[in-house]
Amino acid sequence: MISRLRADGYPVLAAANTLRGPAGDAAALRTVLDHVQGPKILVGHSYGGSVISTAAAGDEQVKALVYVAAFLPAPGETALELTDKYPGSTLPDALDPVTTTAPDGTTGTDLYIQQDKFRHQFAADVPRDRAELAAVTQRPIARAALEEKATTAAWKAIPSWGIVTTRDLNIPAAVQRFMAARAHARVTEVAASHSVAVSHPDLVTRVIEEAARATRTH
Repeated sequence: MISRLRADGYPVLAAANTLRGPAGDAAALRTVLDHVQGPKILVGHSYGGSVISTAAAGDEQVKALVYVAAFLPAPGETALELTDKYPGSTLPDALDPVTTTAPDGTTGTDLYIQQDKFRHQFAADVPRDRAELAAVTQRPIARAALEEKATTAAWKAIPSWGIVTTRDLNIPAAVQRFMAARAHARVTEVAASHSVAVSHPDLVTRVIEEAARATRTH
């Protein structure tokens, strides 16, 4: 996707996401947004949707939000709550929880996907070798991040696009449709796994560029 967007003349920045919690991750992203001048489009995948929904709030330079198999929480909602709103997610049975200890002695839990279940759960339509590499290099998300309530929803004020993945075993398609409809997002549905950006990069790129053209940011 990055190569395709750059080839079409769009500057791209893939900001780091530590997967620790929407508020903290959004604050970190906001420092990046403040550094990059000019109109911007934010693209969030999965939990990243929660992050961009917070980071973009009140930023007049963010012209569009693109949610790729992602969460669009309303204030007071959590990612975990939304995942369970409709049946279909098999993620809980595929997780490998790891206890962590912070420098101050407090403990928490990081969540990985079990490597032998990763492809089926997360990337069923991705070539096996690439899925296996992703399983090995995956970064964990803090359980607390999935339980943290959203405090704002930028999609209420910023035009949004959504890619709904109908074969998603992480965030059920019914959940994605509910959130996208509530946000009045322009929706593209595709028979894809949660790793749609890897399995269908042309489609995801097309939706991002559609958002760019619609908001005159190119």
